[in-house]
Amino acid sequence: QACQAADSGGLLAVPVAVFSLQVLAACGPARRPRALPAVRPPVAALVPAHDEARGIASTLQNLLAQLQPGDRLLVVADNCSDDTAARARAEGAEVVERQHEHLRGKGYALAFGVDHLRSAPPMVLVIVDADCELAPGALDALVAACLQADAPAQALYLMQHATPPGLKGRVAEFAWRVKNWVRPRGAARLGLPCALTGTGMAFPWRLIERAELATGSIVEDMQLGIDLALAGHAPVFCEQALVTSHFPDTAAAAASQRTRWEHGHLGMILQRAPGLAVAGLRRADVRLLGLAGDLVVPPLALLVLLLVVLWLAAGAAAWAGVGTLAWLATSGGLAWLACAVGLAWVGWGREVLSLADLLSVPWYVAGKLGIYLRFWSHRQKDWVRTDRE
Repeated sequence: QACQAADSGGLLAVPVAVFSLQVLAACGPARRPRALPAVRPPVAALVPAHDEARGIASTLQNLLAQLQPGDRLLVVADNCSDDTAARARAEGAEVVERQHEHLRGKGYALAFGVDHLRSAPPMVLVIVDADCELAPGALDALVAACLQADAPAQALYLMQHATPPGLKGRVAEFAWRVKNWVRPRGAARLGLPCALTGTGMAFPWRLIERAELATGSIVEDMQLGIDLALAGHAPVFCEQALVTSHFPDTAAAAASQRTRWEHGHLGMILQRAPGLAVAGLRRADVRLLGLAGDLVVPPLALLVLLLVVLWLAAGAAAWAGVGTLAWLATSGGLAWLACAVGLAWVGWGREVLSLADLLSVPWYVAGKLGIYLRFWSHRQKDWVRTDRE
């Protein structure tokens, strides 16, 4: 039992080390903002939308305010049963409609939009979800990052609550900041790529037009980032471009969204992380190895749960007289992870999560056990729209 705990603890040492290193690197001073070009080339903003009639006008107005003459705003009304297309046209967007009984999901909508743009392609394609808002200047900053790196660029994508949330909501907002802000910032300071997070993404046209988009993956963004990295174009993080959206207000919608994200992430760890790591070793490519390391960091709540289970198993073995090495190792891993989380909270979480809230995180972690158990028994594999009404 002690040997098994030690072996498992060794596997968990990698995500704990990667997470801690990213947090430590993020604590350095912010990088100087990229200089924006005097004249930026024409871009196309692509908005995939499935039954988004209630809120799409706000998103399109926000985008139109940042577009320049010669830019295009294209909405793909995908399998809509409402008047999303009509409302998008009323705001001045170019709209194409797609209907397919079986091929459903964001990836198919993106592929449809890219195909529509092929006849008059932009230099840069920006993808924004239909429920998002770009901060002033975000579009220009994102396009500049994409052009300078000649690679996909990922904006800082944060989710907030439209109404004051309870403890679970506040913890979720902090966890989102750690995942989408602290860790990509740390990776960027180390010269490493980041994962794509689904919205606020800019691509050189020559890359996105060849990408495999038409998939039913529930984490199509993460998969796309890995594919492009393996092709030699790993995504870069653009902290200066802020994109925001709201968490669902209902518990059921929030649980559905969280299950889709976390089951999709765990599936990507199992399916893609080994191959990504092997490719990095074969090519001696630090950027691929860095992306593999980032990928194997599971959702923070799951990482804590796994460490606690191993710590308890190692403690039981030590109490039985088998040995204390595994217990000491897992104790050290838990302490190290707690320090990294605390450091992230000091730098990025205090405005959304009080110290008392932070000390209540174990209850939040325990509440997510069902999501992880269902990954093995009833894994979510199909794309499901999050209810945002």
